Amino acid sequence: MNEAARRKHRQDSKETLGKVIVSNVLSLFKIILLCFVLVFFVYGYGVRPVRVDGASMYPTLDDERDRFVLTNAFAGKFLDIERGDIVVAYEEALHRNIIKRVIGLPGDTVHAENETVYVNGEVLFEPYLDNEFANDVLSSNTTFTRDFGPVTLGEDEYWLLGDNRWISKDSIDFGPVERDDIKARGAFVLIPFSRMRVVK
Repeated sequence: MNEAARRKHRQDSKETLGKVIVSNVLSLFKIILLCFVLVFFVYGYGVRPVRVDGASMYPTLDDERDRFVLTNAFAGKFLDIERGDIVVAYEEALHRNIIKRVIGLPGDTVHAENETVYVNGEVLFEPYLDNEFANDVLSSNTTFTRDFGPVTLGEDEYWLLGDNRWISKDSIDFGPVERDDIKARGAFVLIPFSRMRVVK
């Protein structure tokens, strides 16, 4: 092989190597971009993982045993929110997401008096509360459900309370939550696997 042929061969090899490197870098970039897009859509519009922090939903959710739950971001954004639903909402006053239960819907008048929650003048049936736990709290001369209201909710407002009423920071403290601030609905305990379940 003469010198001119050798130079051409080296040049072709460099160009081929350069093309391979550029092609691989572009492919890697596309994969990373696709992953970011998938995570964005899954987290924003599909399944949203939430870490249970605090005991405001105890014993429905126990932050010492039910460490991570999956919530339905699509339902939270696009489907109707019903009374009794567990939701994840962003609370501006607390600067974080909270997980609570929906008590009042738009247009409702809600209030609590003498350990009883009323919606539109009617006693609210709350089968999700643990009566034995609530009675234990009351037996220690501590209020379980603080008095509040009456509060009439606007056309886009929801009243949220924790199931562990006596320590929960909820709508009694920061007022109603707007629909746009509800990020997800429902809860499925993922970790630990031994307690995996749909939470009601």
